[in-house]
Amino acid sequence: MIKKTTLNNGIRVITERIPYASSVSIGIWVANGSRHERRESNGVAHFIEHLLFKGTARRSSLDIAREIDSVGGVLNAFTSREYVCYYAKVLDKFLPRAVDLLTDIFLHSTFDSEEIEKERRVVLQEINMMEDTPDDLIHDLFHQHFWKGHPLGMSILGDAESVTGLSRDAIIAYKDQMYRADDIIVTAAGNVTHEKLTALLEEFLQGVEPGHGRSESAPPVYERRIELVEKDLEQIHVCLGLKGVQQSHPQRYDAFIMNAILGGSMSSRLFQEVREKSGLAYSVYSYIASHADAGSLVVYAGASPENAKELLEIMLREIGRFKKEPVPAEQLEAAREQLKGNLLLSLESSDNRMSRLAKNEIYFGTPLPLSEIMEGFDHVTSDSILELANEILDNDALTLVMLGRIGTPAFKNSDINV
Repeated sequence: MIKKTTLNNGIRVITERIPYASSVSIGIWVANGSRHERRESNGVAHFIEHLLFKGTARRSSLDIAREIDSVGGVLNAFTSREYVCYYAKVLDKFLPRAVDLLTDIFLHSTFDSEEIEKERRVVLQEINMMEDTPDDLIHDLFHQHFWKGHPLGMSILGDAESVTGLSRDAIIAYKDQMYRADDIIVTAAGNVTHEKLTALLEEFLQGVEPGHGRSESAPPVYERRIELVEKDLEQIHVCLGLKGVQQSHPQRYDAFIMNAILGGSMSSRLFQEVREKSGLAYSVYSYIASHADAGSLVVYAGASPENAKELLEIMLREIGRFKKEPVPAEQLEAAREQLKGNLLLSLESSDNRMSRLAKNEIYFGTPLPLSEIMEGFDHVTSDSILELANEILDNDALTLVMLGRIGTPAFKNSDINV
């Protein structure tokens, strides 16, 4: 059963009790991410995510690590373009300790100047590591170009210049502004009692200031962009993307199924055509990146320079098929059952249930019943996919980013169409 309570200061607490579970996953979510930063302080949300584990008035960073290890639990965090999450997973009997630990780092981190400088070096190494990992770098480059000129295009990590320029005062000011009660959601799933958790959180989080921290940006404008980035690599890495769907799009289930058919598994069209039939690439897949007001459908693969043109042609052809050919009934049904099965299997994990509660609250303001989601998949037809494909697969919104030893391209920009 899912229950929701709003604390006196505006923080939302949402739980899903799983009485047969022996664990609880709990997360403190802040509905602000890299898209809510200023360009000169890009990367600050991710930097703060690191710094909250570096010590509080009551605990050193070693104390924090030892405490979660001593109960066999997990403590971690992640930053995205639209939210940050700090989470723990522990045996249910240790939930009060996990709440104390999570709220301590969330509210009482000291931001010691020496620790900031040490962690700054860690973040800069993380940026360098991504630069040295082309199959990661290409996705960051793609989003920078796809959302060019819009906050969604800013890197989650920031860059060396912006991270180096972040002062202690700027970091604390950002946290004070953005970590406000109306933007904070606490979700928990597992063997948890809603009333007990709410009482704990009311005590620990009562000092959080009410109100919102972020200012909303206008939705991005889609434009066509072809970007060829020279880098001395053995492969050419290719990211090709078009308009996708925002989180609440009425045809999002059509998009999920279309993506599954395109490149979402080993039986997908791209995997079969690019890897199994042609042997052009080891890794090839597609994914949907959906945000509050926009989205993208992205295809990725890496191939040797001599095969890059053929790879690109297959990508364009397979995407374009959705605009011209109805998906065969057998393929549609297989993708539908694949996604429904993946969802049901994911619900066996309290981590996934906890995350699902938060994302539904952020994007829909309410839990989405499992039956409603299943009905959404069941209502998808070949005609509805064809309709969506002709709406979003727009060549005027196509972005292609290629990374590697490209030299003189073996194609014309005017040939890049789906």
